[in-house]
Amino acid sequence: MFDQISIIGCGLIGSSIFKSLKKAGSVKKIITYDNDKSVNEVIEKNNLSDEIFNNVSDAVKNSDLVIIATPISSFEKVLNSIKDNLKAGSILTDTCSVKIGVSKIFEKMNLKNSVCIPGHPVAGIENSGPEAGFADLFKNRWTILTPNKKIDGQAIKKLSSFWESMGSKVKIMTDEDHDKILTFTSHLPHVIAYNIVKTSMSNDASVKDDIIKYSAGGLRDFTRIAASDPVMWRDIFIDNSALIIQAIEKFIKNLDEFKKAISEKDGKKLVEIFEKSKDFRKSVIKAGQDTDKPDFGRK
Repeated sequence: MFDQISIIGCGLIGSSIFKSLKKAGSVKKIITYDNDKSVNEVIEKNNLSDEIFNNVSDAVKNSDLVIIATPISSFEKVLNSIKDNLKAGSILTDTCSVKIGVSKIFEKMNLKNSVCIPGHPVAGIENSGPEAGFADLFKNRWTILTPNKKIDGQAIKKLSSFWESMGSKVKIMTDEDHDKILTFTSHLPHVIAYNIVKTSMSNDASVKDDIIKYSAGGLRDFTRIAASDPVMWRDIFIDNSALIIQAIEKFIKNLDEFKKAISEKDGKKLVEIFEKSKDFRKSVIKAGQDTDKPDFGRK
């Protein structure tokens, strides 16, 4: 597949890629770089790299695949630092949750040595950092690739095989379609989760303590989503702001309809909303995106 791979950014995704590849034994050498000294100390302590580099430019030399797993706010800076040292014929990809912005940066750079294929492994947990990563993070999860029409099919096939080797399912789509879909499947739910937690926190101290103490499953699961990496989600909300704002406006419209039904004690309307939501949940389970076990299969 690839003899040598460089992972730039070793948080949850970067460290999980390393652990997954090592478990599969499909890559000869994996090089890592992270600009955080404490992250590199964890990587060294836990043997999460075959070789750790302190210079991002040197970290990509002779690598057949370079994966940028950093927040999108640092994406262009990383590219500028490595562009002159990329191996001829290498593949360059990323793991960002927004793709239109990444595609524009790739086009702006107009890299000659590497084939640039934006990618997004749709997998994650609320914890971040190299110690949070695990080998099966991508197993039975989707990875979306958004290559432009000029990209060679063999390069796309090779990168697809790379993600499939870690148990991921691969889907090819346009960057526009990716960002529209992820707005509703990931970005809007995080907006809602952050706001629910913010609303719960806005109560006076005694009530807030009781809310925390007696947290039911609903609030508990929203706090899990809201515990995600703050820098990463700041960048996502800024980079995909137009689509997220459209989704928020649609959400507000539906929320007003919900509010009206509650205010008017319109039981028929409420049951209609609830039944449609329940059917949607069944569709998610049927699609293999969750389990029908009680409490999400938690033990």
